[in-house]
Amino acid sequence: MGKVAFVFPGQGSQVVGMGKQLAESNQKAKEIFELADEILGIKLSQFMFQGPQEELTKTYYAQPALVTVSTAILARLQEEGITADYVAGHSLGEYSALVAANVLTFEEAVYAVHKRGEYMEEAVPDNEGTMAAILGLSGDILQGITDAITSEGYLVSVANINSPKQTVISGTKEGVGMACDRAKTAGARRTILLQVSGPFHSPFMKSVANNFEQILDNMDFQNSRIPIFMNVDAESITEKTRIKDNLLKQLYSPVLWSQTVEKMIDLGVDTFVEIGPGNVLSGLVKQISRNVQTFSISDEETIQRMLSELGGKEC
Repeated sequence: MGKVAFVFPGQGSQVVGMGKQLAESNQKAKEIFELADEILGIKLSQFMFQGPQEELTKTYYAQPALVTVSTAILARLQEEGITADYVAGHSLGEYSALVAANVLTFEEAVYAVHKRGEYMEEAVPDNEGTMAAILGLSGDILQGITDAITSEGYLVSVANINSPKQTVISGTKEGVGMACDRAKTAGARRTILLQVSGPFHSPFMKSVANNFEQILDNMDFQNSRIPIFMNVDAESITEKTRIKDNLLKQLYSPVLWSQTVEKMIDLGVDTFVEIGPGNVLSGLVKQISRNVQTFSISDEETIQRMLSELGGKEC
Protein backbone atom coordinates (compact mmCIF):
# COMPACT_ATOMS: atom_id res chain seq x y z
CA MET A 1 0.00 0.00 0.00
CA GLY A 2 1.26 3.47 -0.89
CA LYS A 3 0.63 6.73 0.88
CA VAL A 4 -2.68 7.93 2.33
CA ALA A 5 -4.29 11.37 2.12
CA PHE A 6 -7.16 12.57 4.29
CA VAL A 7 -9.35 15.03 2.37
CA PHE A 8 -12.14 17.10 3.87
CA PRO A 9 -15.22 18.43 2.02
CA GLY A 10 -16.39 22.02 1.94
CA GLN A 11 -19.67 23.86 2.07
CA GLY A 12 -22.45 22.25 0.09
CA SER A 13 -21.87 18.77 1.51
CA GLN A 14 -23.99 19.44 4.61
CA VAL A 15 -27.11 17.31 5.04
CA VAL A 16 -29.61 16.96 7.88
CA GLY A 17 -28.79 13.92 9.99
CA MET A 18 -25.04 14.03 9.44
CA GLY A 19 -23.13 12.82 12.47
CA LYS A 20 -26.21 11.72 14.40
CA GLN A 21 -25.45 8.00 14.34
CA LEU A 22 -21.84 8.63 15.31
CA ALA A 23 -22.82 10.88 18.21
CA GLU A 24 -25.15 8.17 19.51
CA SER A 25 -22.59 5.37 19.24
CA ASN A 26 -19.26 6.97 20.13
CA GLN A 27 -18.49 8.93 23.29
CA LYS A 28 -15.64 10.97 21.80
CA ALA A 29 -17.80 12.03 18.86
CA LYS A 30 -20.64 12.96 21.23
CA GLU A 31 -18.27 15.18 23.20
CA ILE A 32 -17.14 16.97 20.02
CA PHE A 33 -20.73 17.84 19.07
CA GLU A 34 -21.45 19.05 22.61
CA LEU A 35 -18.28 21.15 22.58
CA ALA A 36 -19.31 22.86 19.35
CA ASP A 37 -22.68 23.78 20.89
CA GLU A 38 -20.92 25.17 23.95
CA ILE A 39 -18.31 27.21 22.06
CA LEU A 40 -20.80 28.81 19.69
CA GLY A 41 -23.61 29.20 22.21
CA ILE A 42 -26.12 27.71 19.78
CA LYS A 43 -27.75 24.32 19.29
CA LEU A 44 -25.62 23.54 16.26
CA SER A 45 -25.99 19.80 16.76
CA GLN A 46 -29.78 20.17 16.69
CA PHE A 47 -29.60 21.76 13.23
CA MET A 48 -27.26 18.98 12.13
CA PHE A 49 -29.31 16.09 13.48
CA GLN A 50 -32.86 17.40 13.00
CA GLY A 51 -32.74 20.37 10.63
CA PRO A 52 -34.45 22.17 9.13
CA GLN A 53 -32.25 22.07 6.05
CA GLU A 54 -32.80 25.81 5.48
CA GLU A 55 -31.09 26.60 8.79
CA LEU A 56 -28.27 24.12 8.29
CA THR A 57 -27.57 25.57 4.83
CA LYS A 58 -26.95 29.08 6.19
CA THR A 59 -23.25 29.77 5.75
CA TYR A 60 -22.60 30.62 9.40
CA TYR A 61 -24.14 27.29 10.49
CA ALA A 62 -23.03 25.07 7.59
CA GLN A 63 -19.36 25.91 8.01
CA PRO A 64 -18.99 25.04 11.72
CA ALA A 65 -21.32 22.07 11.25
CA LEU A 66 -19.04 20.55 8.60
CA VAL A 67 -15.90 21.12 10.65
CA THR A 68 -17.63 19.52 13.63
CA VAL A 69 -18.81 16.38 11.85
CA SER A 70 -15.49 15.94 10.03
CA THR A 71 -13.60 16.25 13.32
CA ALA A 72 -15.89 13.71 14.98
CA ILE A 73 -15.33 11.22 12.14
CA LEU A 74 -11.59 11.90 12.29
CA ALA A 75 -11.55 11.12 16.01
CA ARG A 76 -13.23 7.80 15.31
CA LEU A 77 -10.64 6.93 12.65
CA GLN A 78 -7.85 7.82 15.05
CA GLU A 79 -9.30 5.31 17.52
CA GLU A 80 -8.67 2.70 14.84
CA GLY A 81 -5.09 3.88 14.43
CA ILE A 82 -5.66 5.16 10.88
CA THR A 83 -3.32 8.00 10.00
CA ALA A 84 -2.43 10.01 6.90
CA ASP A 85 0.74 11.06 5.11
CA TYR A 86 -0.91 14.24 3.78
CA VAL A 87 -4.06 16.23 4.46
CA ALA A 88 -6.04 18.68 2.35
CA GLY A 89 -9.45 20.30 2.44
CA HIS A 90 -11.64 21.80 -0.25
CA SER A 91 -12.30 25.45 0.63
CA LEU A 92 -13.92 25.35 4.09
CA GLY A 93 -12.54 21.81 4.43
CA GLU A 94 -9.07 23.29 4.95
CA TYR A 95 -10.08 24.07 8.52
CA SER A 96 -10.92 20.43 9.21
CA ALA A 97 -7.54 19.54 7.70
CA LEU A 98 -5.86 22.03 10.03
CA VAL A 99 -7.44 20.29 13.01
CA ALA A 100 -6.24 16.93 11.69
CA ALA A 101 -2.70 18.33 11.39
CA ASN A 102 -2.78 19.97 14.85
CA VAL A 103 -2.33 23.45 13.37
CA LEU A 104 -5.49 24.65 15.15
CA THR A 105 -7.48 23.11 17.96
CA PHE A 106 -11.03 22.08 17.18
CA GLU A 107 -12.28 24.85 19.47
CA GLU A 108 -10.34 27.48 17.50
CA ALA A 109 -11.37 26.10 14.12
CA VAL A 110 -15.10 25.83 14.82
CA TYR A 111 -15.22 29.37 16.20
CA ALA A 112 -13.16 30.73 13.30
CA VAL A 113 -15.37 29.23 10.59
CA HIS A 114 -18.54 30.42 12.32
CA LYS A 115 -17.19 33.98 12.11
CA ARG A 116 -15.95 33.32 8.58
CA GLY A 117 -19.48 32.32 7.60
CA GLU A 118 -20.96 35.45 9.16
CA TYR A 119 -18.51 37.70 7.32
CA MET A 120 -19.13 35.92 4.02
CA GLU A 121 -22.89 36.33 4.40
CA GLU A 122 -22.44 40.05 5.07
CA ALA A 123 -19.95 40.68 2.25
CA VAL A 124 -22.41 40.73 -0.64
CA PRO A 125 -26.07 41.84 -0.53
CA ASP A 126 -28.65 39.11 -1.17
CA ASN A 127 -29.12 38.05 -4.78
CA GLU A 128 -26.19 40.08 -6.11
CA GLY A 129 -23.74 37.22 -6.58
CA THR A 130 -23.73 33.55 -7.48
CA MET A 131 -21.61 30.62 -8.65
CA ALA A 132 -21.90 27.99 -11.37
CA ALA A 133 -20.23 24.71 -12.23
CA ILE A 134 -19.04 24.32 -15.83
CA LEU A 135 -18.68 20.73 -17.02
CA GLY A 136 -16.66 19.53 -19.98
CA LEU A 137 -14.67 22.67 -20.81
CA SER A 138 -10.97 23.22 -20.16
CA GLY A 139 -9.98 25.64 -17.44
CA ASP A 140 -7.83 27.64 -19.85
CA ILE A 141 -10.74 28.30 -22.21
CA LEU A 142 -12.98 29.22 -19.30
CA GLN A 143 -10.34 31.57 -17.92
CA GLY A 144 -10.34 33.42 -21.23
CA ILE A 145 -14.14 33.68 -21.15
CA THR A 146 -14.28 35.08 -17.60
CA ASP A 147 -11.44 37.54 -18.26
CA ALA A 148 -13.26 38.88 -21.33
CA ILE A 149 -16.59 39.30 -19.53
CA THR A 150 -14.94 41.02 -16.56
CA SER A 151 -13.22 43.44 -18.95
CA GLU A 152 -16.71 44.28 -20.26
CA GLY A 153 -17.74 45.37 -16.76
CA TYR A 154 -19.47 42.22 -15.48
CA LEU A 155 -17.35 40.69 -12.75
CA VAL A 156 -16.85 36.92 -12.97
CA SER A 157 -13.82 34.74 -12.27
CA VAL A 158 -12.68 31.13 -11.94
CA ALA A 159 -13.34 29.99 -8.36
CA ASN A 160 -12.63 26.24 -8.18
CA ILE A 161 -10.56 24.11 -10.53
CA ASN A 162 -12.05 20.85 -9.31
CA SER A 163 -10.97 18.38 -11.99
CA PRO A 164 -10.16 18.32 -15.70
CA LYS A 165 -13.90 17.95 -16.27
CA GLN A 166 -15.27 20.50 -13.79
CA THR A 167 -14.54 24.17 -13.06
CA VAL A 168 -16.61 26.52 -10.92
CA ILE A 169 -17.01 30.23 -11.65
CA SER A 170 -18.07 33.01 -9.29
CA GLY A 171 -19.22 36.61 -9.60
CA THR A 172 -22.21 38.82 -10.25
CA LYS A 173 -25.37 37.13 -11.49
CA GLU A 174 -25.02 38.93 -14.80
CA GLY A 175 -21.38 37.94 -15.21
CA VAL A 176 -21.95 34.31 -14.27
CA GLY A 177 -24.94 34.09 -16.61
CA MET A 178 -22.96 35.50 -19.52
CA ALA A 179 -20.07 33.14 -18.79
CA CYS A 180 -22.42 30.14 -18.75
CA ASP A 181 -23.83 31.13 -22.14
CA ARG A 182 -20.41 31.61 -23.70
CA ALA A 183 -19.12 28.38 -22.14
CA LYS A 184 -21.94 26.44 -23.83
CA THR A 185 -21.09 28.08 -27.13
CA ALA A 186 -17.44 27.11 -26.60
CA GLY A 187 -18.40 23.46 -26.10
CA ALA A 188 -19.20 23.01 -22.42
CA ARG A 189 -21.26 19.87 -21.85
CA ARG A 190 -23.35 21.44 -19.08
CA THR A 191 -23.58 24.48 -16.80
CA ILE A 192 -25.14 24.27 -13.35
CA LEU A 193 -26.04 27.26 -11.17
CA LEU A 194 -25.09 26.48 -7.56
CA GLN A 195 -27.32 27.09 -4.55
CA VAL A 196 -24.97 29.39 -2.65
CA SER A 197 -25.47 32.62 -0.78
CA GLY A 198 -22.68 34.57 -2.45
CA PRO A 199 -19.81 34.69 -4.97
CA PHE A 200 -17.19 32.84 -2.92
CA HIS A 201 -13.53 32.62 -3.96
CA SER A 202 -13.84 35.81 -5.96
CA PRO A 203 -12.58 39.39 -5.49
CA PHE A 204 -15.90 40.15 -3.73
CA MET A 205 -14.49 38.30 -0.72
CA LYS A 206 -11.48 40.59 -0.19
CA SER A 207 -13.42 42.58 2.40
CA VAL A 208 -14.01 39.31 4.26
CA ALA A 209 -10.27 38.68 4.39
CA ASN A 210 -9.69 42.11 5.92
CA ASN A 211 -12.21 41.45 8.70
CA PHE A 212 -11.33 37.80 9.18
CA GLU A 213 -7.64 38.54 9.68
CA GLN A 214 -8.46 39.85 13.15
CA ILE A 215 -10.04 36.51 14.05
CA LEU A 216 -7.02 34.55 12.85
CA ASP A 217 -4.66 36.88 14.71
CA ASN A 218 -6.19 35.62 17.95
CA MET A 219 -5.63 31.96 17.05
CA ASP A 220 -2.62 30.03 18.35
CA PHE A 221 -1.32 28.57 15.09
CA GLN A 222 1.15 25.68 15.28
CA ASN A 223 3.39 24.24 12.59
CA SER A 224 1.64 21.37 10.85
CA ARG A 225 2.58 17.88 12.07
CA ILE A 226 1.43 16.47 8.71
CA PRO A 227 2.16 18.22 5.41
CA ILE A 228 -0.96 20.07 4.29
CA PHE A 229 -1.74 20.93 0.70
CA MET A 230 -3.44 24.31 0.53
CA ASN A 231 -5.98 25.60 -1.97
CA VAL A 232 -4.29 28.77 -3.15
CA ASP A 233 -1.05 27.27 -4.50
CA ALA A 234 -1.50 23.46 -4.34
CA GLU A 235 1.76 23.26 -2.42
CA SER A 236 2.61 21.06 0.56
CA ILE A 237 3.56 23.18 3.58
CA THR A 238 4.00 22.89 7.34
CA GLU A 239 5.01 26.41 8.39
CA LYS A 240 2.32 28.15 10.46
CA THR A 241 2.81 31.72 9.19
CA ARG A 242 2.44 30.63 5.59
CA ILE A 243 -0.62 28.53 6.47
CA LYS A 244 -2.29 31.54 8.08
CA ASP A 245 -1.52 33.79 5.10
CA ASN A 246 -2.95 31.21 2.71
CA LEU A 247 -6.20 30.99 4.69
CA LEU A 248 -6.78 34.68 4.05
CA LYS A 249 -5.86 34.48 0.36
CA GLN A 250 -8.11 31.45 -0.01
CA LEU A 251 -11.21 33.58 0.59
CA TYR A 252 -10.79 35.46 -2.70
CA SER A 253 -8.55 33.10 -4.72
CA PRO A 254 -9.36 30.02 -6.82
CA VAL A 255 -9.33 26.60 -5.16
CA LEU A 256 -6.71 24.57 -7.04
CA TRP A 257 -8.17 21.16 -6.18
CA SER A 258 -7.26 19.31 -9.37
CA GLN A 259 -3.63 20.41 -9.08
CA THR A 260 -3.59 19.42 -5.39
CA VAL A 261 -4.76 15.87 -6.08
CA GLU A 262 -2.34 15.49 -9.01
CA LYS A 263 0.60 16.53 -6.83
CA MET A 264 -0.35 14.14 -4.04
CA ILE A 265 -0.55 11.29 -6.55
CA ASP A 266 2.89 12.27 -7.88
CA LEU A 267 4.19 11.95 -4.30
CA GLY A 268 2.91 8.39 -4.03
CA VAL A 269 -0.60 8.79 -2.62
CA ASP A 270 -2.76 5.92 -3.82
CA THR A 271 -5.52 6.06 -1.18
CA PHE A 272 -7.76 9.07 -0.58
CA VAL A 273 -10.03 9.02 2.49
CA GLU A 274 -12.81 11.62 2.30
CA ILE A 275 -13.80 12.50 5.87
CA GLY A 276 -17.23 14.09 6.07
CA PRO A 277 -20.72 13.79 4.58
CA GLY A 278 -21.19 12.89 0.94
CA ASN A 279 -18.73 11.75 -1.69
CA VAL A 280 -18.09 14.87 -3.77
CA LEU A 281 -14.32 14.83 -3.30
CA SER A 282 -14.07 11.11 -3.98
CA GLY A 283 -15.87 11.70 -7.26
CA LEU A 284 -13.49 14.50 -8.21
CA VAL A 285 -10.45 12.38 -7.34
CA LYS A 286 -11.74 9.63 -9.63
CA GLN A 287 -12.17 12.18 -12.43
CA ILE A 288 -8.51 13.09 -11.99
CA SER A 289 -7.18 9.51 -11.76
CA ARG A 290 -8.83 6.10 -12.01
CA ASN A 291 -5.70 4.46 -10.59
CA VAL A 292 -6.25 5.39 -6.95
CA GLN A 293 -8.49 4.05 -4.22
CA THR A 294 -11.08 6.30 -2.55
CA PHE A 295 -13.19 5.94 0.58
CA SER A 296 -16.02 8.25 1.66
CA ILE A 297 -16.31 8.08 5.45
CA SER A 298 -19.39 9.54 7.15
CA ASP A 299 -20.53 7.06 9.83
CA GLU A 300 -19.70 3.80 11.58
CA GLU A 301 -20.91 1.70 8.66
CA THR A 302 -18.58 3.37 6.16
CA ILE A 303 -15.69 3.19 8.64
CA GLN A 304 -16.18 -0.56 9.04
CA ARG A 305 -16.48 -1.01 5.29
CA MET A 306 -13.18 0.76 4.75
CA LEU A 307 -11.47 -1.32 7.43
CA SER A 308 -12.77 -4.48 5.79
CA GLU A 309 -11.61 -3.44 2.31
CA LEU A 310 -8.18 -2.46 3.58
CA GLY A 311 -7.95 -5.96 5.05
CA GLY A 312 -6.12 -4.83 8.13
CA LYS A 313 -3.35 -3.07 6.21
CA GLU A 314 -1.79 -0.29 8.20
CA CYS A 315 -2.51 3.21 6.86
